[in-house]
Amino acid sequence: MIAQASQRSLRGPEKVAALLLAMGKPLAGRLLKHFDTEELKQITRSVAELGVVPVPALESLVEEFAGQFMSGVDLCGSPDEVEDLLDGALSPEEIADVMSDVTGNSNAAMWDRLSNVPETIFGAYLAKEHPQTVAFVLSKVNPVCAAKVVGQLPRDLRNEMMRRMLAIAPVTEAAVRIVQAQLQDDLLINVSRQGGTEENVRIANIINKLDRDQMDDVMQSLAAVRPKAAETLRGLMFTFDDVVKLQSKARSVLFDKIPTELVVLALKGTDLAFRDAILSSLAARARRIVDAELANGGPASQRDVLKARRMIADTALELSSAGEIDLKSSDDEDELFE
Repeated sequence: MIAQASQRSLRGPEKVAALLLAMGKPLAGRLLKHFDTEELKQITRSVAELGVVPVPALESLVEEFAGQFMSGVDLCGSPDEVEDLLDGALSPEEIADVMSDVTGNSNAAMWDRLSNVPETIFGAYLAKEHPQTVAFVLSKVNPVCAAKVVGQLPRDLRNEMMRRMLAIAPVTEAAVRIVQAQLQDDLLINVSRQGGTEENVRIANIINKLDRDQMDDVMQSLAAVRPKAAETLRGLMFTFDDVVKLQSKARSVLFDKIPTELVVLALKGTDLAFRDAILSSLAARARRIVDAELANGGPASQRDVLKARRMIADTALELSSAGEIDLKSSDDEDELFE
């Protein structure tokens, strides 16, 4: 005998299941795209076990749902609200797993943001902290950031911190919240206010996407009005012309990711010294192909050439963000092109 859902109170996923069934396939299908795999499992199990929901019960559920919005209740996002929202929809274990990410500031996004703080500022800040705190913080940021910051620390602190990192114990959620709240105030907020670091990176990325003529024009305009800001942005920018300034290893990693036909296009119209520097970064087979294409191939449109160069510069920026290459120039190679 099929049980009637009206004989008991519907739980969170059962309410969702009932509402989705009432909506019909087209609308429900659009909404289901916004659930992740685990949520879909919860909902489908609830649909399968729901039984009959009488019309009065369904009408009451719809009215309850609509009433939450029509009553004009203020919304206040907080960890407690999140936990209350999940209660009934997920098991206690699943709620605990979700809350480990959303409670306070303890989520991957914040550690990613901390990983973008300049290592000199990050290192100077951590140099004043207890080695155990330093070990915990550096165990959470990405390895590239951690390595750069470790290089900024005094020798005794660096060695002590590394010993502690080897035997670091789990940290309570409450302690994580305290540490992250302090880091949020001291590094993310203050650094942003003082230097506009994140905003400058965003602006530099926008300028990087412009054509070379547009880029030069924008930078000249900024330099005339705000010379210090323009200088800061210039240090964050990277163009195809800067590729030859990369260290040889970085260039090799970069061009391993670039199709040969794109390299050929990008090198159209470049001078011999620039071309030789790029060719020296290619694998032997790729170098022969590119060299032959440049010698025997026909002309290319300026639009295609500029697009290819921009794609290579964008790839370099992406590899730098992922910690695979360093965009800093080599002293030896700087001398080569003087």
